[in-house]
Amino acid sequence: MINYTFSLVDFEILILILVRISCFVFIAPFYGTSNIPAQAKIGLSLVVSILIFGSVDQSAVTYTGVFGYAVIVLREGITGLLMGLAANVCNSIILFAGNIIDMDIGLSMAQEFDPMTRSQVTITGNLYQYFVLLLLLATNMHHYLLRALVDSYEVIPVNAQVFDWDSLAGSMVRYMTDMFVIAFRIVLPVFACIMILNCILGIMAKVAPQMNMFAVGMQMKVMVGLTVLFITVTLLPGIADFIFTEMKRMIVSMIEGMY
Repeated sequence: MINYTFSLVDFEILILILVRISCFVFIAPFYGTSNIPAQAKIGLSLVVSILIFGSVDQSAVTYTGVFGYAVIVLREGITGLLMGLAANVCNSIILFAGNIIDMDIGLSMAQEFDPMTRSQVTITGNLYQYFVLLLLLATNMHHYLLRALVDSYEVIPVNAQVFDWDSLAGSMVRYMTDMFVIAFRIVLPVFACIMILNCILGIMAKVAPQMNMFAVGMQMKVMVGLTVLFITVTLLPGIADFIFTEMKRMIVSMIEGMY
């Protein structure tokens, strides 16, 4: 016979665990996409919270009154959001690279509404985003994100956060630097081909000034750009590897800035 008691104190601690997990699920890639119903997100957060409730260190949970409890809720919410933001770098990197590619090939004005991020994105950025999301599922990176969230309770128990804002700010600066580096690596094949094409068009404009190079160049840039994208589609696993490595480093860096 199983004799298990669940008091009001246990329920309050469960709510604190649920806050961190739900904040992470709300913003993390794959889990936080708007295509997933809100009921599924809430259900996943609640199930994970119940499963790990018995193994979470609760010794640091001390508060007096509603105000003290609200402060702990706020701290747990910030912890989950920071970890989710660190995991969400894959979307920002790939969308930034897609914007640059479409600026080079002339498709930057043909934007569309992305229901996943609820924002206007370019065609190439949206295409690459779905490719990277499929690779994230194929490589079980969504399992890694969930394990990282659960393992965070071993180093950052409930109400045991020590926010080192200098470390967190340094992590964001490093992320912004790496975002430009990784995005330029993704853009480099298209950028090089379009630069060569611009040089050729410039030479032809001097040799044959009677030709309208502006009208010819617009069509050639789109054709060359799409051809390069088709040829370099086999490089997507390597691109995803760069992004997933950066995602892991950012999650670890954010966790280190909170204990």
